[in-house]
Amino acid sequence: MVQVCLNGTRSAADGAEVPMSPLDLARSAAEAVAAGATSVHVHPKTPCGQDSLSPRVLAPVLEAVRAQVRVPVGVTTGAWAEPDPAARVARVRSWSVLPDFASVNWHEAGAEEVAGELRARGVAVEAGVFSGTEGVSRFAASPLGPRVLRVLAEVTDPDPATAEASARALLARLGTAHGRPVLLHGQEGGTWPVLRLAGRLGLATRIGLEDTLLLPDGRRARSNARLVAEALAQHG
Repeated sequence: MVQVCLNGTRSAADGAEVPMSPLDLARSAAEAVAAGATSVHVHPKTPCGQDSLSPRVLAPVLEAVRAQVRVPVGVTTGAWAEPDPAARVARVRSWSVLPDFASVNWHEAGAEEVAGELRARGVAVEAGVFSGTEGVSRFAASPLGPRVLRVLAEVTDPDPATAEASARALLARLGTAHGRPVLLHGQEGGTWPVLRLAGRLGLATRIGLEDTLLLPDGRRARSNARLVAEALAQHG
């Protein structure tokens, strides 16, 4: 499995290739799926480019992307989009169009409540466990752990020289991960070393302009599809 992460918290300042509008996100998703991506992770944006959990922002993105692809589509529930945990739960409760899954960052306040509301609404939960945070220990103790769709093991180390070691340390701390599938990925300079490690370990991974703007040789990636194609070649 190679998931495509279309845009993340990036903005128009990161380049015209980063999709922002529902139409551009749908087009980018279609190209990435054609290149081999098996699921889509997206950050719905307001017209001014801010991540949002509002149903008025979420619904047009999901509808546009689903009109173009037939793979599972997921969204973020990151606290940066709605800092107050109770408000974040209320946002999820207000969604008029539901994603197939949503990522919940386990180190964030309110993670259990957000995940519980998602499950109550029939949305699968992708448990985001970041290296360098308390997310690992909180997830290990979570009664929801065995019920998540998968664990998103997120290596935050951006150094290509040390990212693989950081990834191995994170996986060691995760242990059996409640028996759930693990998707391992890195960020920025650590993206490609961690992706190759995921391939060697037989783990799912993800790639996209959320995680890196660069191809392995340092050239600028001009699309999510190009990153997906290169990831499939590197992942093995």
